Amino acid sequence: MKKGSKLVASLLVVMMFIFVAAGCSSSTGGSKSKVDVGIVLPTKDEPRWVQDEQRFKDALADSKYSTEILFSQGSTAKEKENVETLINKGIKVLIITPQDGASAAAAVEAAKKEGIKVISYDRLITNTDAVDYYVTFDSVAVGAAQAQYLVDHAKGTGVPLYLYAGAASDNNAFLFFQGAWNVLQPKIADGTFKIANSSEAVALKDTKELSRDQLSKIINQVTTNWDANEAKNKAQTHLTGAASDMKGDVAILAPNDGTARAIADVFASDSAVTNYVVTGQDAEKSSVQYIIDGKQSMTVFKDVRTLVKDAMGMAVSILDGKTPETTGSYNNEKVDVKAKQTNVIVVDKENVKKELIDSDYYKASDFKGIK
Repeated sequence: MKKGSKLVASLLVVMMFIFVAAGCSSSTGGSKSKVDVGIVLPTKDEPRWVQDEQRFKDALADSKYSTEILFSQGSTAKEKENVETLINKGIKVLIITPQDGASAAAAVEAAKKEGIKVISYDRLITNTDAVDYYVTFDSVAVGAAQAQYLVDHAKGTGVPLYLYAGAASDNNAFLFFQGAWNVLQPKIADGTFKIANSSEAVALKDTKELSRDQLSKIINQVTTNWDANEAKNKAQTHLTGAASDMKGDVAILAPNDGTARAIADVFASDSAVTNYVVTGQDAEKSSVQYIIDGKQSMTVFKDVRTLVKDAMGMAVSILDGKTPETTGSYNNEKVDVKAKQTNVIVVDKENVKKELIDSDYYKASDFKGIK
């Protein structure tokens, strides 16, 4: 081989080695240590989570730590992919709102193997010991507040009660419903309410403390899956099949604002429904306007600013080598997870301005008819 040919061959070998080395570096997480806190949120299709995204960004704006936020768009497979992406970026703390509490276990177990601390945000990840902390609103208190509102506004006896729940895959849905049932059951037993749309709930109307299995039977029958269209379809089916004594003045336990608006629209369109009281949760702008307009009765306001602050406070404590402050614990069917709880506030037409406008959560200009 000529000298020039040998030189070219040697250069090619060197270039190939560099290329292969670079490829190996990329596949094993060459970008590690660039992100301190990884955040996985469920979807961009709901206003709540888009608001959370911005608040998380704001919370770390003046910090020495970096963050990256990814959305799973309703897919547990995408959720797992997001967690893997963040692991490869060298995160030290993972904050995650699971699509499905049980299905997310595999994703967070992968994080735990890398020594990453896991904070379950707003929804609890179940059946795993890979969750270190849980930041949440008191979910049982949310359901109890919704139910108490229905009790306080019930007139007379035999008030038709329509029950709806969140997704059976979401542990929060069980906690919300448990809190509501604890308050409603005595009033069902004494005849204040009569259950209109759940044979499973009717069968358990004399049972104050429901087991997980009993809760599951009711929730599977009245689930909305947190989906407004599903809530609308269920409400239409229930009203179409309802006898005349299950109309008139009615009470409706709706799990959150998106489903509340959909259900309210259906009940408002039925001429045989003379009045309805419907609950909600999250203080979404659209539902605040519904409350102002008298189309939704109440919402449970969960100040996400506080929840984000608590979650990021935990993350920073961990990054600083400190032990985060907790106020209780929740059993996730595998271990007791240490938790930081945030209080909730009932908002209706009477205090909507005080709680949501005067507190600077929203601007008065966001709504029509605010006083």
